[in-house]
Amino acid sequence: MKEMVNTMNSHKNQTIGDIADALGVSKTTVSRAISGKGRIGEETRNKILEYIDEVNYKPNPMAKGLADQRTYNIGWVIPGDTIATDLPFFQRCMMGVSEVTMSENYDILISIVYDDNIAQLKRIVENKKVDGLIIGRTLVDDISIKYLKKSNIPFVVIGSTYEKNVIQIDNDHVSACKEMTSILLMKGIKKLALIGGSTSHVVNISRQKGFEDALKEYGLKLDQDMLLLNNETDDDIERSVDTAISLGAECLVCMDDRICYTALLKLHRDNIIIPDKIKIASFYNSDLLANNQPAVTALQYDPKELGNFACRKLFKVIEGEKVEERSLLSYEVMLKGSTQ
Repeated sequence: MKEMVNTMNSHKNQTIGDIADALGVSKTTVSRAISGKGRIGEETRNKILEYIDEVNYKPNPMAKGLADQRTYNIGWVIPGDTIATDLPFFQRCMMGVSEVTMSENYDILISIVYDDNIAQLKRIVENKKVDGLIIGRTLVDDISIKYLKKSNIPFVVIGSTYEKNVIQIDNDHVSACKEMTSILLMKGIKKLALIGGSTSHVVNISRQKGFEDALKEYGLKLDQDMLLLNNETDDDIERSVDTAISLGAECLVCMDDRICYTALLKLHRDNIIIPDKIKIASFYNSDLLANNQPAVTALQYDPKELGNFACRKLFKVIEGEKVEERSLLSYEVMLKGSTQ
């Protein structure tokens, strides 16, 4: 037993130099066998690889990174103005990213950006801290994307962008919102009010387009007064709810879960019964809406799948592979009691 322990200990923390000495070959030969690059005889390669497997050799990440000019870090870029209700989306996205980085022996470096301040992102890129980046949110005028395109560093975005030649991974928001709106119209609900967030976010523009496309397909004229957009605060949302009700809205269509949650609280506080007096639906579902009674009609997406898919794409870009510029992932329409 003592001899076995000593043998195991002797194999711990072995370096390329130790392996070269044990096998009577040069360190360059060992490095070529490990990397698969450079000229080396097949018999020698097999002997080295068998020995490495026997001693369970693990290359030092820092040394490996220096050898092949990689940091073995992926940057995960999220907006600094994220509010608490948005955090679960970014957390679940990062879980998807993390699954892929773990399998590739990479780590995640988080960067915070603001609409007009990308200093931290610039510092990470200019100090060569990462091999590539994933942008977690896109804006209409996105300085992060413009900067990264000039930096020539591999990156992908979760969401859609109007910038050319950018790898984009998104859910099909236009089709999803069009389908849900169409279902509401088929149920005989004609007066729909759309309550939305900032129109500087591409996702909100996409959701608005799906809503308007459904109305157009049904031959209904868009009532601009029923487009209640750019709601930033809870007070803004509550005022929009009051406006929609005063205009005779039959259903409040909320662009996301936070807006829907605030609208629900407002309706409950005002004793406006759902769905008897007014119906409500959300273009995004999350745990924020999970406990409401009646259950809320909503669109279901999988943020973890977005992160996973985006990270796998990024690794292909890092390896120099050609990838599809835009990928749209699936969604599910969940019809519940709030629109019955």
